Amino acid sequence: MPCTVAKHAGFCMGVRQAVEKAERAAAQAQERGIPCYSLGEVVHNPLVTSRLQQLGVQVVERVEDARGGLLILRSHGVAPQVLSACRENGVDYVDCTCARVRALHERAAAYSAGGLPVVLVGDGEHPEVRGTAGWCQGPVYTVYTAEDVAALPPLPRALVASQTTLPMERWQALLPALRARISQPDFYCSICAATRVRQQAARELAIACDRMIVVGGRQSANTRKLYEACLALCPQTIWVERAADIPPRFADIHAHHIGIAAGASTPDWSFKEVVTAMNDIENKVLETEPAANEAAKTIDDNDFMASIEASMRRIHTGQTVTGTVVQVTDDEVCVNIGYKSDGLIKRSDLVDQDVKIGDEIEVEVVKVNDGEGNVILSQRNIINKKAWDALMAKYEAGEYVEGVGKEAVKGGLICMVDGVRAFVPASRLSKRYVEKIDQFVGQTMKLKIIDVDAAKKRIVCSRKDVILEEEAAKKAAAWEKIEEGAILHGIVRRFADFGAFVDLGGVDGLIHITDLAWHRVGHPSEVLSINQEVEVKVLSVDRERERIQLGYKQLQAKPWDNIEEKYPVGLILERKVVRIRPFGAFVELEPGVDGLVHISQVALTRVNKVEDVLSVGQEVTVKVLGVDPAAHRISLSIREALEDKAFDYGEGIPEEEYPVDEQPAETQE
Repeated sequence: MPCTVAKHAGFCMGVRQAVEKAERAAAQAQERGIPCYSLGEVVHNPLVTSRLQQLGVQVVERVEDARGGLLILRSHGVAPQVLSACRENGVDYVDCTCARVRALHERAAAYSAGGLPVVLVGDGEHPEVRGTAGWCQGPVYTVYTAEDVAALPPLPRALVASQTTLPMERWQALLPALRARISQPDFYCSICAATRVRQQAARELAIACDRMIVVGGRQSANTRKLYEACLALCPQTIWVERAADIPPRFADIHAHHIGIAAGASTPDWSFKEVVTAMNDIENKVLETEPAANEAAKTIDDNDFMASIEASMRRIHTGQTVTGTVVQVTDDEVCVNIGYKSDGLIKRSDLVDQDVKIGDEIEVEVVKVNDGEGNVILSQRNIINKKAWDALMAKYEAGEYVEGVGKEAVKGGLICMVDGVRAFVPASRLSKRYVEKIDQFVGQTMKLKIIDVDAAKKRIVCSRKDVILEEEAAKKAAAWEKIEEGAILHGIVRRFADFGAFVDLGGVDGLIHITDLAWHRVGHPSEVLSINQEVEVKVLSVDRERERIQLGYKQLQAKPWDNIEEKYPVGLILERKVVRIRPFGAFVELEPGVDGLVHISQVALTRVNKVEDVLSVGQEVTVKVLGVDPAAHRISLSIREALEDKAFDYGEGIPEEEYPVDEQPAETQE
């Protein structure tokens, strides 16, 4: 029956500071000889409340009840009306409001100063939410479910802020509905990082364990959410405030693995009590069932408390820690890192210059003691280290990075890649020779790291490699979809006398001039234009020689389709003569469709040579005499067209002037 303690459990920094402030306030009140009160529970944990009561702290619900004493304002924060009531009743107070909650109050007050509405996502009955609502100067709405969001009135603009102990999953789940309800939402996620990491650590443990114990007060919102998260993953999860609440048979030889987690308002001594109790039970099980528990592991109570002490009290140079900004000046920022002394960051070592009191930031310990008892921190060191580590991970994985050209130098270009200096040789800037390197200054480009100088934290990159690899990938992807008979989309890129080349998305295919149209084409430009988007059919593929034969006319309607409907017998048309032969003249009815005017039909009178009455390019009036779709032949007559025209005007033609038909040996081409 091994037990495992969640990686992150127990007091968060805000609760720890609130409890420590409350204990100091109790001692101060005792020294002054006045009573000490707390307006509601300092934190939602009965053990903490009981311990403070032993120190002389009495819980009251009204400011008036604290007259003549020292009042402790709980970590959940209070509305400004409470502070006014303290002044009106002459009550001294110690503000234990969590820094993150205070930052939420300031944000809500500033936003609503002009009367803009505020939407608080959280439990409307929680003291933190009630206190935040008191700082709002405009309309305030509280939502916790999708139904609550749907009940909101349409809002053109509003601040949407979260309760600090709200589960991140609920916040993310409600965002789409809030965006749909509010035209211009300004989101402010103030969910405490300590809450998130405790919930994540507890979930991971609940998945791996057979049973779970969640330690914390019944009134604690963060502990309740922690319990609900564990229960969803591990059905055998219990919620206890102290070790005595653990059922007698909860831990036995059938419980293969038990996990223990605690909310952010659970004190260390309470957590330790549960761990110790489980440790004692485990030892008893091992004594009664040694064979069944031969591989079981125990939690050493001293080791557990030592690990807590180490995480809270000890730091070393180069260590990365997370702290809360408690003071901001023009020269430096003071950060509480849970150590006996606060840490100081010079402005030059601060990446985010807009940092505010209550912000949580990640920093690196530069010096544990600068000689005056101060801890020296740096944010830039850790940001640079993370950026370098991220680049090295991309380098090892062969991934591309994004760089910005900064300076053209001899032999290449200096770029900045995520804050790291990079050099791109001139030969690696493009596939072709680059004459003016400074054209890349200020340009954002995709690069590949090809060499690393870890000592100087410098890298050598190539833009050319990216271009070649992307082209190769694009080409490979294009070849995968190319097969004979496929219909593809392409763009006409260039012409040649023998055809047009079409880009198929990485590879080029050729439309031969004979496959451009169903009629004769002298040059591809007669049918297509450069950069024209076209649909083409793959006629043949030669993968070894990387040649693709395409057809354009194959996807166009054939001119001889429905030819009898387009040119019925008796139809009179005006068209151009395109060719002359000894036996007659060819007239183009449309591109790809010619009709023959036999020599006997070119004039009203007999002619010896067609050229005597017709010429190429001449517009003539013809009459359709016959259509043979199978043979692709159409017989036309100029003579009958003229006769019809003459009769239309009532003119007669003497019979002796009609020419005698003579059938030549040659026919239509």
